[in-house]
Amino acid sequence: MDEVKFLNFIVENIVSNKDWIKIEKTDDELGTLLTLSVDKEDMWSIIGKGWNNINSIRSILRLYWVKSNKRINLKVLD
Repeated sequence: MDEVKFLNFIVENIVSNKDWIKIEKTDDELGTLLTLSVDKEDMWSIIGKGWNNINSIRSILRLYWVKSNKRINLKVLD
């Protein structure tokens, strides 16, 4: 499973408006950047109180790809 599908799986189970999920992937020499965009109503579901949800998602992504020796970063667009 690639990074985009894995992130999409996580986000689909958090948000209520699944049709608004957009994920863009950019690779460079530093690693992979995933840019996530969701419906404004679902933004707080993704971020969470005290940024707990988004930090947890970022940690899961990093752990998931640790064996590939790649650096994964997640950016959320508002």
